[in-house]
Amino acid sequence: MPWSKVTPETHEPDFLEREDPAARRITHAEAIRESFDQALGIDTAVYLMGQGVNDPGGMFGTCRGLLETHGKERVFDTPLAENGLMGIAVGSAIAGMRPIYLHNRPDFLLLALDQLANHAAKWSFMTAGAVKVPLVIWSCIGRGWGSAAQHSQALQGTFMHFPGLKLIMPSTGYDAKGLMLAAIKDKNPVLILEHRFNFKLIGPVPEKQYTIPIGKGVVRRSGKDLSIVTISQMVHEAYAAAACLAEEGIDAELVDLRSLRPLDEEIILESVARTGRLIVADHGWKTGGITAEISALVAEKGFASLRAPIERVTAPDMPTPAGYTLENAFYAGKEEIIEAARRLVRQGQAIEIPDLPTLEETVAP
Repeated sequence: MPWSKVTPETHEPDFLEREDPAARRITHAEAIRESFDQALGIDTAVYLMGQGVNDPGGMFGTCRGLLETHGKERVFDTPLAENGLMGIAVGSAIAGMRPIYLHNRPDFLLLALDQLANHAAKWSFMTAGAVKVPLVIWSCIGRGWGSAAQHSQALQGTFMHFPGLKLIMPSTGYDAKGLMLAAIKDKNPVLILEHRFNFKLIGPVPEKQYTIPIGKGVVRRSGKDLSIVTISQMVHEAYAAAACLAEEGIDAELVDLRSLRPLDEEIILESVARTGRLIVADHGWKTGGITAEISALVAEKGFASLRAPIERVTAPDMPTPAGYTLENAFYAGKEEIIEAARRLVRQGQAIEIPDLPTLEETVAP
């Protein structure tokens, strides 16, 4: 078997400042590139296609040098024809290939939604499992340079909706590599949504080939007062928020879901059972988004554990504005999580009410 070298990773390095200083450290983008390079070397059925994969920048650095190493038949640029090219990727996956289709932006995956939702996600169901679609679609949420309303949408809530489509959103380079190799190895279509703010972060990533199970979250920080459940770059915002909250005497637990479909319900419910309070944070919109789905899960299966209403931290329900100043006002992050946490811990606390004046004091002489 060509994938026999790739084994599930059983030990995960500590997060952020608790990392092993002796571990090899590379950027998030380099970790993705290494996963592509290793997958192309493992299996000749793997190929890489997308807009800009052979440019000097190599799709934000994730594909740099792969054309020279693996050749133009396995690493190649594509035209602006998302629906047709998604059909080619789906067809080749059904025929036995393992395509990785890179999109610059999730916004334009909407042009390929017919192929993705009506075909890739459904073929295995419609054929009673006889036909598999081992396809990986990778895209990047574009925030940070004025990407505006049509180039920076966080559409994970939309793509989480479709049965048969797995959905991954890593927060670290370690997870990005392990989950990418797991996705390429998987027999089902897997959509990976990245965040550009993660790309320059440096962290421990083993050079060996390893996979991380899709659908298993991880507790990044233990706590007893409230749970923060989130994903992707918002994990870093939440970690920074938890450090600030600790100075105020609020002990926050941080759960990084890593994937949204399948969703690790157990880790969410266990965390809420420990803390009794929940914040769900996401880069996407509130209405019909992942915070709504996770809140509904806890309301249905963990309501007895709650000591306060669920708080949600999201982007406002409006299109993304252009420019750094407006972006900073639009996107939620550390400060919004801190404010939500303060509101939560106040729930159920006694409120000091000042003494009211007597009737005689209120009547004018």
